Amino acid sequence: MVVAMALQASPTQASSVNAVRLGFVAGSSPPGKCRLGLARNRQRGAGSLVVRAAILEAPGVGVERVDMSDFVKEAMPGGIAAQDLLGTGRRKRAIARVCLVEGTGQYVINNRTAQEYLQGNPLWLFHVKLPLRSLGFEGKYDTIVKAHGGGLSGQAQAIRLGISRCLLKINESHRQPLRKLGFLTRDPRKVERKKAGKHKARKSPQYSKR
Repeated sequence: MVVAMALQASPTQASSVNAVRLGFVAGSSPPGKCRLGLARNRQRGAGSLVVRAAILEAPGVGVERVDMSDFVKEAMPGGIAAQDLLGTGRRKRAIARVCLVEGTGQYVINNRTAQEYLQGNPLWLFHVKLPLRSLGFEGKYDTIVKAHGGGLSGQAQAIRLGISRCLLKINESHRQPLRKLGFLTRDPRKVERKKAGKHKARKSPQYSKR
């Protein structure tokens, strides 16, 4: 369900609502995320308060849950450690062990489909699928991942690095195009640790002269 709402209040009657407009798109799931924007419009010395809210459908709503454990056991006899095309990717606190096996282009993360595990988020799915897609191998290999630590965003980028390292084991000539796209660079950025005597990593207590 997508709900769009606009509230407009004049400066003289700030407590009253002059206009409310609601729009519904029928036949969809309950809303998940709400984005609220507040803007003050000043024109010719008279201000008006405009509030706009949009409730968008949550990513991954309606994604069917599928247990892929049988598929993983069949595709990787002996477990993930016994495979040849194995690569490890890291991002922030996330670690992903990636295995490529010949197949039809399926993505399995922690015994679940990538669509379900990444909650249908298009950006995270884009990160995961980009290395194989850039080399034209999207329908030739199945990707099986064991990921832990961090959040889904960090895990998705860790998977991208792990897949890229697996592709190097297939053919060393893949290094140049992957390096050019930046897929072989481990992103070193992390949250800076809190310091003693400070509120956060660098935020200091308010200074008082007296």
